Parts: sequence; C-alpha cells; structure tokens
Amino acid sequence: MKSIEGIVPVMLTPFTEDNHIDYQGLKHLIDWYIDNGADALFAVCQSSEMLFLSLEERVELSKFVVDYTAGRVPVISSGHISPALADQITELNANAQTGVDALVLVTNRLDANNDGTEVFMQNLTTLMDALPADMPLGLYECPAPYRRLLSDEEIQFCANSGRFVVLKDVSCDLDTVKRRVELVKGTPFNIINANAAIAYEAMQHGSKGFSGVFTNFHPDLYHWLYHDAQTAPEYAEQLAWFLSLSAVTETLGYPKNAKVFHQRLGTFTSTHSRVTDADVLEKFWGLGVILDQIAASAEWHRKTIKTLN
Repeated sequence: MKSIEGIVPVMLTPFTEDNHIDYQGLKHLIDWYIDNGADALFAVCQSSEMLFLSLEERVELSKFVVDYTAGRVPVISSGHISPALADQITELNANAQTGVDALVLVTNRLDANNDGTEVFMQNLTTLMDALPADMPLGLYECPAPYRRLLSDEEIQFCANSGRFVVLKDVSCDLDTVKRRVELVKGTPFNIINANAAIAYEAMQHGSKGFSGVFTNFHPDLYHWLYHDAQTAPEYAEQLAWFLSLSAVTETLGYPKNAKVFHQRLGTFTSTHSRVTDADVLEKFWGLGVILDQIAASAEWHRKTIKTLN
C-alpha cells in the first residue's frame, strides 16, 4: 500500500460551456497541482462536484486522472453517492477498477440517517467484504448531504483492520484531530486534516498533511508549511494565518470561485459549474478584488520563502 500523506488537493472538475468534462483543461489542472507541490490527488470528491456526475463520468474521471498522472503522485478517489448500499457497491467496484491507489468511502453514505455506530459498522463491513481485498481504503467525512463524523470506536476498528490508509478529517477541531492521531498510531491509517484554520497546528500535532479546498489556490504554500515549516517557525505562523484567512473565501461561491481563479491563471477556459449557475463575481460583491489580493499575497509569500531557502 502506498502511504497517502502530505498535500492532497481536492480536485476540481473543469467543464466545457456545453456541460461536458473538459479533459484538456483537466490535463493542465493535474500538471498545475503536481507542479505546485501536490503529494497526492483526490480525484472524485465533493470539490469535483461528484454529486452532479453520472457513474460513467465518475469512473471515467478517476481513470483519466490515474492514467494522466502516470504514477507521479498517488491518486485516491471516492464517488459512491447512491442511498442504497447495493448501488454503492456497484459504484465503488467500478471505481476500484480504474487503478486508483486508494478507494475512499464517504462516512455519511454508510449511515445515511445518522443512526449510529451499529448501522455504520454493518454497512462498512458489507462494503469491505464486497470490495477487492487488496484495495487500500480511505474515509471521507464529506459535509454533503450531512457531515457524519467518526466515533473513536469506528476509527480504531478501521485503523486495526489494516485496510485503511487515510482519513480526510472534517471535524474542524484541533482536539479531535490530536485524539485521532493518537488512536491510529502504529497503523497505516493517516489522519489528514481538511480545515485551514487549524492546518498548521494540526500538522504540528501529527496530522499527515492537508486536504482542504484551498489546495485549489495555493497548494505550494501548504506544501512548504507541511514539509519545511521547521526551518522558519515564526514565519510559518504568519503564513498559516494568511492561509486561514484566505480560506474564508470558500463561502463566496466555491467551487465556482476556484474555477474563476483558474480561468485567470489560464489553466482552463470555462468557469461552468453544475453546483451553481450563478455569476459569482456578480453575486458576491468584491470577490474579484479578493481573488486578486489572494493571488498577490500568495506571490509575496512565495518570494519570502525563497529568501528563507
């Protein structure tokens, strides 16, 4: 099993204006992630608009990312979105055939009505039995349709099973991250925080990286924070504050605002999103200026990091 750790961007899905996946744009996006410090890629997730993709599109998307990445970094993928467990088995097994390095299970799909650990464990065991025994697994506390956090008992079961390699932690709570890091010690199960506000502190306490939405804006800065912060701890704290404040912009039309950002970079041409039809620059006054400020401030931090090397 490959270790999944470091900076793991939650990938966008570029679309054409006529609502098809833009695979040429996706090539540029994959290269951009890797050139800017991605240690792995999360190919099909909420940021990818997986709830708005057909099964065929989800499978095709996973396979394309695996094939084009060509082993440069590990690729993980999710994409089981159906309410019925039998349909989820079909979805996950289809994705397992795409060559991904880990197949990520969405926690709220394993307990759709938030009934608790007994139901969760029954469904988890059913899925584990139905998937290839040699397929590494992950877990993702996806916020949609609701955020279903794992209990300590559930985490320990997964860690001790030996089959799980990563949890995308969406607790957004430092004490929870710290406790979970302790629970999985000595196992292949890595806890990767997804909340920018606690990103640096979580790393300091054993989170094995970062997988939040602003990996779509400046993954290279998160990469430095994870891999090199010990070389300049005072500056690292200032950088962490910038990253935290920038991430507040998620509330201003994400993921479409990230697509606007990449359109400006020239990564791909269309900002089309299946999540929203709104013109986010019109809907959220000042967003364009904020995106410019984030880009300019990120460049300032990149220049500062060069002086530290």
